[in-house]
Amino acid sequence: MQFKIETFPTYRIAYMRRVGEYGPANMEVMENLKKWAKENNVLESATLFGIPQDNPVTTNPNNCRFDACIVIPNDFQLDDSVHEGELSGGKYLVFEVRHTAEAIQNAYAEIVPSLQSNGFQMRSNPIMEKYTGDLISNPYCEICVPI
Repeated sequence: MQFKIETFPTYRIAYMRRVGEYGPANMEVMENLKKWAKENNVLESATLFGIPQDNPVTTNPNNCRFDACIVIPNDFQLDDSVHEGELSGGKYLVFEVRHTAEAIQNAYAEIVPSLQSNGFQMRSNPIMEKYTGDLISNPYCEICVPI
């Protein structure tokens, strides 16, 4: 799998969380966040992240947490319909992947062998799906692996 290495800054984010089995319902929470972001004039030129917080192999799928996040300016005032958080900066391996369930599943299956074969070790931060600029309306996302 091809990748690039990027260093992310620490981001201030607004997010919405869903608890339950990962799947199509995660797209609903992302759509709700995008609707909120558009209403609050922060969607244009936005960086969005989808973050599965738990491994469904080690966590009951009904308890898995998924966060739909958007990077917001430091001076932006949030309302009660979203949570505020921070994404840790640092180095990430970034893989561009078609945004389909099959392509993302295949990419996740190839990430660990790719890390090992290239001599990288994953940090304890969660893997993130990143959507920026044209990727928001384009059928691709970036899977970002903290190293």
